[in-house]
Amino acid sequence: QVQLVESGGGLVQPGGSLRLSCAASGSISSINLMRWHRRPAPGKERELVASITSGGSTNYADSVKGRFTISRDNVRNTMYLQMDSLKPEDTAVYYCNANIKTTRWDFASLYWGQGTQVTVSS
Repeated sequence: QVQLVESGGGLVQPGGSLRLSCAASGSISSINLMRWHRRPAPGKERELVASITSGGSTNYADSVKGRFTISRDNVRNTMYLQMDSLKPEDTAVYYCNANIKTTRWDFASLYWGQGTQVTVSS
């Protein structure tokens, strides 16, 4: 059984910073692409925020470029999202997902975390 657990969300003032973590645990052979998504409010569309390959190549949504930094620790099976210069429009539930192989012979499956709330408000 594979689990992804996000942490690090909370309330922060505009201009502030937060660091989110996404830790994968369980029967893991390898982790390929990892991503951060966010959903601003129930019923609104989910947005892809950033992604990172196992080799460290990254991509960002235009709305967060220059402010957010995605990274990962392949030894600890953990991904991070450093969020700086936060704006009220960054308020959302942030979710991580990852393509994970549980054995070297399997195809990778997509796993999701439960989400962590980020609120940017004065």
